[in-house]
Amino acid sequence: MNNSLLPPVPIPVRWYDGLAQYQQQGSAHVLATVVAVNGSAPRALQAKMVVTQDYCYDTLGGGGLEHDVVATARQLLNGEIDTTIPKTSKRDKGVNKSIDNDNDNDNDSDSTPSKVVRRDTVYTKHYPLGAKLAQCCGGSVTVMFECFNVTPPMSILVFGAGHVAAALMTILAELPCQVDWVDSRPEMFERYLLENSNLPNKSIKTEGLTQTLETQPSLNQPKLYNLPVHIRPHIDDDPVDFIRPFVEPFKQSGQRFILVMTHDHSLDFELVRTALDAASEANRLATSLDNTGSDKDLDNGRSKVSMPYIGCIASATKAERFKNRLLQRGYDKQIVDQLTMPIGLPIGGKEPMAVAVSITAQILQHYHQK
Repeated sequence: MNNSLLPPVPIPVRWYDGLAQYQQQGSAHVLATVVAVNGSAPRALQAKMVVTQDYCYDTLGGGGLEHDVVATARQLLNGEIDTTIPKTSKRDKGVNKSIDNDNDNDNDSDSTPSKVVRRDTVYTKHYPLGAKLAQCCGGSVTVMFECFNVTPPMSILVFGAGHVAAALMTILAELPCQVDWVDSRPEMFERYLLENSNLPNKSIKTEGLTQTLETQPSLNQPKLYNLPVHIRPHIDDDPVDFIRPFVEPFKQSGQRFILVMTHDHSLDFELVRTALDAASEANRLATSLDNTGSDKDLDNGRSKVSMPYIGCIASATKAERFKNRLLQRGYDKQIVDQLTMPIGLPIGGKEPMAVAVSITAQILQHYHQK
């Protein structure tokens, strides 16, 4: 979902606070570390800072050095730097076979131009601290850039806050993902509320969550939940409204998962039907733009929107009934077959946590096979 839905977490100051926050959120970020120092330099060996598209945490000394470090980090996040290394020649394959074993050819010769392979997570850059950077230190440093979550994390939209969903959140709290959790019943989220009545103005710190409470309560003040910042609860009388913004193409990247597990079978059906409609419309729009070539993002392949995972908790009887109703309403069988119902891998066990484990295993399987 949109980053505007994130709770108002204070911006960290130190690199380790920023790193912890963005690791937990699964958001794209770069950890920049001074890995070599020669002569005089602004910061010592192993000084670090975290860079995102919008913020920086901590410092490598400021000035031209830091300006270039931040610019380089954001170029890496945007894919603007070709972080490649030469493919090893035939005589080196036995030594460095782990670098790349694709397309090996015994007919290769040393005179064959080197191919390149992706190196997605680590990039290094050497900086002489002289006139070019407007630095007068006279020494030099080497900075290592470690990129995290450049490939967007799982985006998960969960409907229903019953026993299985609650167990599922216990697992998702430990995974790099973005979760929007929707139910129409306020009482289902009460167990997660932080009691903020009669509290002075202070910070409440819980695992994965830091919020500042105002002394004077406000009607507009958001409720505070004892949940990791990447799990966002929503109370809404019409949960269906969350589907189209979640599925809409070109505004989200990464793989999307819709999990339907409410207390109401009729609501489950409406959510499933709307999800199939929205996904089909998104694919039609993407195909249309791809055919016309009119969208500026076509060169990056961003118009190719795959169907999100749409899963619904169900018995075999409920699954058959839902699919038959969809077919009777004129849905194409190919579309209906993309619905995962019953949800989860058949690993056995009917306890809420066992079902939650099977669901998590299935979405992780889909995520890593794409």
